[in-house]
Amino acid sequence: MELLQLQYFLAVARLEHVTDAARSLHVTQSSLSKTIQRLEEDLGVPLFDRTGRKLRLNEFGSRFLHRAERALFELEQGKQELSDLSSPQYGTIELAVTNASTLPNILRIFQKKHPHIQFHVQMLTTQEMITLLYRGEVDFCLSSPPINEDGIECQIVFADPILVAVPLGHRLADRSRISLTELKDERFVGVKRGYLTRDLVDSVCSSAGFVPRYVYEGNEPTRLSALVEAGIGIAFIPSTAVNSREQIHYLQVEDHELVREIALLSNRSRYLSRAALEFREVVVDYFGAISQETS
Repeated sequence: MELLQLQYFLAVARLEHVTDAARSLHVTQSSLSKTIQRLEEDLGVPLFDRTGRKLRLNEFGSRFLHRAERALFELEQGKQELSDLSSPQYGTIELAVTNASTLPNILRIFQKKHPHIQFHVQMLTTQEMITLLYRGEVDFCLSSPPINEDGIECQIVFADPILVAVPLGHRLADRSRISLTELKDERFVGVKRGYLTRDLVDSVCSSAGFVPRYVYEGNEPTRLSALVEAGIGIAFIPSTAVNSREQIHYLQVEDHELVREIALLSNRSRYLSRAALEFREVVVDYFGAISQETS
């Protein structure tokens, strides 16, 4: 059994298509098919059920997938550990986020201390994030909501109040606090259902006796501020996404607790370089400073 066979097997198992897997590996389809066939011959069992170029893991393949992922994971951890020991001032930190509003400030602080460390950042859904965490393909995830699952370290770093954003000149723009019931006749702009902030807001508004009337629902949280400024509607926006340069007034919700928790996640089994450990300290210190400012 060869390392290359395991790498090819994982690609096919995840994509379940010979053409797509060959493209992702930058090899020919015939080379990929022959490598998988040799692996099956070495193991003495078929790993896939085949329909044309579509493949689906059978029971043998499903059982072997877990072992193959674990083996390659451990080899990658060893590679990273040796790289860290030989060149601790260099390297790349792999990150994933569900919302990037706080990330630029955090990266700016870290890069001042470690200018030679590179970053690779992905914006993902919660489920995509969990998948990469279990595969050990990211050092940290900055997530809201927190994820409490076996094998995942979850550290709550900030309780982020959700504010009401209104355009300047709005009837509420001279207020500092607002009761949710006073918003029942307003037009709202927001993200689609399935986003934590949207689901949390809808639940809390329902407990206050009304359903928000959305005139815009999208996939990009950063676009909401521009829509509020344009007077399209008002919005619920986390405090960490507030930009002082915007022509927007923010109000605190006074009669209901409207807070999202931000967590730093990591795989308990993944090797973390010195740079990654120092990045975690920067994240904790950053949100700690925000908490002191707002308390």
